[in-house]
Amino acid sequence: MSDILGYRGKRVIVTGCFSGMGEATAKMLLDLGAEVHGFDYKACTLPLASFTTVDLRDPASIEAGVAAVGGKIDGLFNCAGLPGGGAFNPIDTMKVNFIGTRHLTEQVITHMGEGGAIVSIASTGGLGWSRRIPVHMELLQAQGFQGALDWCADHMDQVAEGYGFSKEAVIVWTQFLGAHLIKKGIRINCSLPSPTQTPMMASFHAHSGKAIVDAAAEPLGRYTTPAEQAGGIVLLNSALAGVINGVVLPVDGGFMGGVATGQVDLSLMMGKAKA
Repeated sequence: MSDILGYRGKRVIVTGCFSGMGEATAKMLLDLGAEVHGFDYKACTLPLASFTTVDLRDPASIEAGVAAVGGKIDGLFNCAGLPGGGAFNPIDTMKVNFIGTRHLTEQVITHMGEGGAIVSIASTGGLGWSRRIPVHMELLQAQGFQGALDWCADHMDQVAEGYGFSKEAVIVWTQFLGAHLIKKGIRINCSLPSPTQTPMMASFHAHSGKAIVDAAAEPLGRYTTPAEQAGGIVLLNSALAGVINGVVLPVDGGFMGGVATGQVDLSLMMGKAKA
């Protein structure tokens, strides 16, 4: 039972491995004996099996990165992302957080066999997904990187500043794709982190407001650490997770439960967002 998570010798890809949750995930997987291949826009100094500079805004860069790893891939950890609040161009945010992530996943799936597992980091900022399922299903029907990009350009009223909509898209896509991939023996899940102390936090504070971010950190009363978030997604992609598939897992110290039972005042939080 010493390898209960089943990562020893497994070949995995971690995006966003330069810093934050991606770096913490890569470190954890290395400690568990995985063969870790990292993708990021910035160079990573971890002792990875390989590192490739990949820009999720560029489909050619994505395809070249996956080709460079080659061979069978057992696990994919989609950790790369851009923050919200208008810090980045909305289309760039959509490219990195959803369109490029989806394109990368589609490339990796062709290298996966039965037992393969995929996990993506979404966000509690994507809580509006259930109110816009028909809209997101339209987006999912847009084929390929360019098709999704064209759809977004034609629906900027939905995309808005990009962050919330991109995270909603990851959630709906995960649930939709799960029902299809499991027939090939491949699982896909995503996590919903609460505010986490990463290098992106300064951008969240500057563009969304510290009060709003702090409200999303209740009832835990603090920001989580990258390692705490890494633990959730490493578990989801592990052999121990068995048939866990199409799941949207809150890794939030009780935020979602607090909202559901009226212990976290979501309306107050949203009111602050409008102020």
